[in-house]
Amino acid sequence: MRVDNFVHPDERKVVDERRIKMLKLFSKIATAMCILMYVSYIPQIQANFSGNPVNPLQPLVAMINATLWVGYGWCKTYKDWPIIISNIPGVIFGLVTVVTVYIH
Repeated sequence: MRVDNFVHPDERKVVDERRIKMLKLFSKIATAMCILMYVSYIPQIQANFSGNPVNPLQPLVAMINATLWVGYGWCKTYKDWPIIISNIPGVIFGLVTVVTVYIH
């Protein structure tokens, strides 16, 4: 027998509201961390421009991954904006990093 069956409906509502607040908080933190992860390519881009090119494999794979996640978030029935917003910088910074490896 499930424990939920013994919880009063009002208490269940409070638990659901807490869960929703927690998910919103996790979504905001995850979005910010994802954006920061991609912004961290700036030193690699600077290294490329200064004549010390980095290996393009990791930024290329990250760009492809971010592109796939943006596509996934965009194609859902209801657009998943946290996924889209957090991965667009990955497409941009990944592309710029890869391009600047070859153009410096």
